[in-house]
Amino acid sequence: FVVRVRPQQDFWASSRSSAEFSATMVRHRPDKNKGADNSDRVFSDKKVNYFATANKLFDEYNKILVVSNDNVQSSQMQSIRIALRGQAIVLMGKNTTMKKVLLDRLASGSAKDEMIYSKLVKDGLLKLNVGLIFTNGDLNDVKDVIDKCKIQAPARQGSVAPLDVTIPAGNTGLEPTKTSFFQTLNINTKITKGTVEILKDEPVIKAGDRVGSSEATLLGMLGIKPFFYGMEIVKIYDNGEVYTRKALEMTDDDMKKMLEGGIANVTGVSLATGITTQASIPHVMMNAFKEMLAVTVGSDYVMESCNGAELREAILSGKGLGGPAPAAAAAAPAEEKKEEKKVVEEEEEEDDDMGFGLFD
Repeated sequence: FVVRVRPQQDFWASSRSSAEFSATMVRHRPDKNKGADNSDRVFSDKKVNYFATANKLFDEYNKILVVSNDNVQSSQMQSIRIALRGQAIVLMGKNTTMKKVLLDRLASGSAKDEMIYSKLVKDGLLKLNVGLIFTNGDLNDVKDVIDKCKIQAPARQGSVAPLDVTIPAGNTGLEPTKTSFFQTLNINTKITKGTVEILKDEPVIKAGDRVGSSEATLLGMLGIKPFFYGMEIVKIYDNGEVYTRKALEMTDDDMKKMLEGGIANVTGVSLATGITTQASIPHVMMNAFKEMLAVTVGSDYVMESCNGAELREAILSGKGLGGPAPAAAAAAPAEEKKEEKKVVEEEEEEDDDMGFGLFD
């Protein structure tokens, strides 16, 4: 039998050869064998190609999503890669290897490489089970693809619950012999027509807790798959800025509310400190006009501009400002009460003048 081994090729076309990348891979940690000579060390083709791919991605893309891959299956990962074709590229690997790539890139002295190393390595983003997604397109499109590739799965024993799980009240369809599982979790039940019925909604798992064997078994018997597993966006690196997923979920209305709130805060500070800004100018002008109008009302001076004369007369007469004058407004309820009292008295007098008594 003849076994032919096809040489491993790099998926990404690069102008630099594997030998050149192997020569540029600098050893930053001390060797375990201090006396050994590693000048002639030969790196594996797999590692050399990984370094070439990673360097090419860091050179071409300015947006990087750091994603968590806990409980992500290999088939699910393949589906995500296929769905992201043409939009983004997924890079997985050991955290130490990715840190090594970024550390070697510092030798170039590029400001971009220094920024990426500072945000990803020094800030501790490359830890636990994470991967990198590179893109230059719309981050919302990438986020939508990641969310669509999540799959529903049962609760596994020992896994951390991402959300609260509650078993709804009702008939479970289980035999009475299964009541021991409910008793272990302190769930109130009763037997109805030969089946177990839960009396009320019962929480069994809280977010952040580990799933126990009893909870996992009970949820499996009830056919409840409470969790959705998939990639989770941890942080987003965007041209030197790092932010969370919430920034992508913001709508135009959310940004408008934030902007209006910021303008209101600036206006309040400006008015309180007496420092006039563009945001406080309308309020300053309005307050000044009100003070000038108050002076005309309290004196014989008539301000001809800005309808000052008409406003002065309206204030003095109580007309044209949304209601009657204060004195007239106070007198109106009194007159209404007086008229009601008069009508009641007239009705009583009419009842008394019927012309005969009770026993006539």
